[in-house]
Amino acid sequence: MNQKIAVVIGLFALFLGGVAAYVLTSNKAEEATYAVETPADVSTVEFSLPDVSGSVRESSEWHGKARLINFWATWCAPCRREIPLLKKTQETYGAENVQVIGIAVDFQEDVAAYAEEAQFNYPILVGQEDAMAIAETSGIDFIGMPFTMIVAPSGELIKAHIGEIVESHIEQIIGVFADLENGRIDVAGAREALATL
Repeated sequence: MNQKIAVVIGLFALFLGGVAAYVLTSNKAEEATYAVETPADVSTVEFSLPDVSGSVRESSEWHGKARLINFWATWCAPCRREIPLLKKTQETYGAENVQVIGIAVDFQEDVAAYAEEAQFNYPILVGQEDAMAIAETSGIDFIGMPFTMIVAPSGELIKAHIGEIVESHIEQIIGVFADLENGRIDVAGAREALATL
């Protein structure tokens, strides 16, 4: 019982962080961005979480693909707004070695019910404290959602983005992924290219 209370308190704190981020940026969704510098010492993003059906999925499953790992919750309005764009991104660029992965910081039953309605075309994993711990491997405090990790095909973290992802962000990210794929830049160059995202 104490663990459930702790989870509820943690989710409430994330909710407040998300509300604060939303209020601060709701009038400027296209310009909503936070200056978050990705630490140079972060190496690879690795995790193991259950999906909506309860099957455990390993991050190694997507090794070799550029990834957008999006942390969201069913109760988070900006998170829900991002979903159509993330679905479009998966549909458009999935064949080009890009993988969107959703990690819901929420309760399994709430996510499963929402997933039926949303009809995701990318994997949805579910966690609470475990999901927050994965986000914090980016080297920054996980203060609210949405939160997206941009990961190279090698598994190295390129950038952590707090706030809503919009179309112009996706275009910039996909361009960097293409440059990585073609060898025009390395991970350090990708970090530099996305420094202002």
